[in-house]
Amino acid sequence: MAERLLEVEDLQVSFATEDGVVRAVDGVTFTLDRGEVLAIVGESGSGKSVTSMTLMGLTRGPNARFAGSAKLKGKELLTASEEDLQHIRGAEIAMIFQDPISSLSPVHRIGDQIVEQIRAHDKKVSKGEAFDHAVELMERVGIPHARARARAFPHEFSGGMRQRAMIAMALSLSPSVLIADEPTTALDVTIQAQILAEVKTLKEHSDSGIIFVTHDLGVVADIADRVIVMYAGRVVEQGTLDEIFYDPQHPYTWGLLGSVTRMDRDPPKRLPSIPGLPPSLIRAPRGCHFRPRCPHEFERCAEVPPLEARVAEAPDHLDRCWLEVEDKRTRREIEGRIGLVRDAA
Repeated sequence: MAERLLEVEDLQVSFATEDGVVRAVDGVTFTLDRGEVLAIVGESGSGKSVTSMTLMGLTRGPNARFAGSAKLKGKELLTASEEDLQHIRGAEIAMIFQDPISSLSPVHRIGDQIVEQIRAHDKKVSKGEAFDHAVELMERVGIPHARARARAFPHEFSGGMRQRAMIAMALSLSPSVLIADEPTTALDVTIQAQILAEVKTLKEHSDSGIIFVTHDLGVVADIADRVIVMYAGRVVEQGTLDEIFYDPQHPYTWGLLGSVTRMDRDPPKRLPSIPGLPPSLIRAPRGCHFRPRCPHEFERCAEVPPLEARVAEAPDHLDRCWLEVEDKRTRREIEGRIGLVRDAA
């Protein structure tokens, strides 16, 4: 059995605003084991990034409220002091942010920023030793002429190279948990493939657990072991990669899968999309949050469906939908592929 690194139980995160309380994360539960890649997917505003940033203590503020539990190797993160979090960030949990140009300091050289992180956690390491380690890390993630490039500023790097530098920084202290928050979103497909290759290499040569936050199911198919699908602050489905892609149980997941162009067949005249917009997290719909956008809604959807196993042969495949399993399997098939359309009935 792999070591359990992270245990998140009924995590709730809300923010008080002038318009009301934003329930950004509403009862999220999951685990992460050593050597595992867990993908968290969903549209913008689904709570993916807030969930991951809360684990780092980056959503704390006077208007933020937290409930539930998030334990790293048995240590509670939600109630950890700022001093404890300073020791945890970077060393135990590291993060690759979505936009490296705004995450890196524009007035400090790349190498110096990596050196600063290393020495912040180990004062016994000299600047020279830390710089040599920074160069090794930059070489490891594929930055050419790393010793010279370590003396460059972020604006002198391309987008892909900046993201590689962020990965090098995240790996500098060999963290137990690595969170990649949409690290390929702003990159072209060629650079995306290179970054994903780096993450795969990390998975193969490291015992770290990886949380990969994205809205791109193509990326998920390429890298994940397990998948969590989030919608409007809630987990609506979770399971292994094969369970989510080949036997999805929630209509929102069908919509996400149906919105991706498949390479093994002719493209449709019009790419399907999920109708409507995500709901306000201040005034969320009663019952199932996806109800206003779901063509398969019925009376019972006004009640909140529990997240539970409904497929007998897959006890770890959980979903939050009242429809019967066989009914779901019939309704999700649209012209030979999984999708979401207006119910003919």
